[in-house]
Amino acid sequence: MDEQPFPANLGDPSGPARSAAFDRRDFLKLAACAGATLTLDDVVDAKAVRAATRKLKLSDVSEFTTACNFCSCGCGMIAATRDGKLLTLEGDYDHVVNGGSLCVKGMAVMPTHDSPRRNKVPRYRAAGSDHWEDITWDVAIEKIAQRIRATRDETWISTERVGDKDVPVNRTDAFAFLGGAQNTNEECYIFQKAARLMGTAYVEHQARL
Repeated sequence: MDEQPFPANLGDPSGPARSAAFDRRDFLKLAACAGATLTLDDVVDAKAVRAATRKLKLSDVSEFTTACNFCSCGCGMIAATRDGKLLTLEGDYDHVVNGGSLCVKGMAVMPTHDSPRRNKVPRYRAAGSDHWEDITWDVAIEKIAQRIRATRDETWISTERVGDKDVPVNRTDAFAFLGGAQNTNEECYIFQKAARLMGTAYVEHQARL
């Protein structure tokens, strides 16, 4: 096998210099130009920078805490919104109940919110009709109030026979109240008062069903 001789100038500082694409002199020139450029007022357009910042993922995003609406555990969640639109829902890591974790139902809150099949307005189907029609909230509230009043008046029980005498009971057994996991203590207090004032003793919670 033929042996290849080593270059004579290998490791010799006096040998031929290698060409460099970017040397120290070029670096100093670039640094000087950059320093001079930064002193110009019209180099950075502050308005353009702010406009570009608005398009960032977290720009103009507001966060607030809420509770999962499925069961009675009351797991905490953090909602992120922009311009009134819900962007994300995730577990609240500072919450005492769930510590940021969510079950499969809690993780389905966001897909449920974004579902195209979700009803966003009240719908009404008249007796004998084969289709639903959209109505306003004012119309829905009026219909519900009228039916509650009619049902209450038709099924009202003023007294009940106990032994040999009539005892005043002032109630109706025709309807009930159903609470939800997102109701606060103050809301639950109001619901209880409303249920008692309308004469029903049947107050239940969704998590028990």
